[in-house]
Amino acid sequence: MQSLAGLTDQTPFSINSFDPIDRKIVELTQEGLPLTPQPYHAIADQIGIPVSVVKQRMQNMLDSGVIRRIGAVPNHYKLGYTANGMSVWDVPDYMVTDIGQIIGQLAFVSHCYRRPRHLPDWPYNFFVMVHGRSREEVQEKVDQIAATLGPYDRGHTVLYSTAILKKTGLRLRKQE
Repeated sequence: MQSLAGLTDQTPFSINSFDPIDRKIVELTQEGLPLTPQPYHAIADQIGIPVSVVKQRMQNMLDSGVIRRIGAVPNHYKLGYTANGMSVWDVPDYMVTDIGQIIGQLAFVSHCYRRPRHLPDWPYNFFVMVHGRSREEVQEKVDQIAATLGPYDRGHTVLYSTAILKKTGLRLRKQE
């Protein structure tokens, strides 16, 4: 059986149950939703089915784990944000969830999450992505995070991006 990216062992899905309509929906969206005011309408028009069917089938694929999420993935470099820094923090383990709720609400934070420490070399357990037009701008934002954390900041550093990683989701081979 062929494996599809994004599927897990727990996914109640088989390549054999992927019908032609679901396949077409994935093919039409695997490079992103159409950039129109009504993307689901555009998909429905291309397939020749009602918009409600497109939405329901996509919801079914989300519910079953075939699609993990639908969301915007901006290209920060094209938007002028070329100094992108993953700030890593050593914060008390018992505070990570609460700290994440607070820091995640900052307008300049695109995402933050908990990661395991790897002592003694890697004491950081909280990661926060910050985008800026310069390293100085990123550092100012990191300083704001540090001020917000106060005594819960037991150390941090910033790891700057050196390359753009291609972000892709579910991909299907073209049928012959």
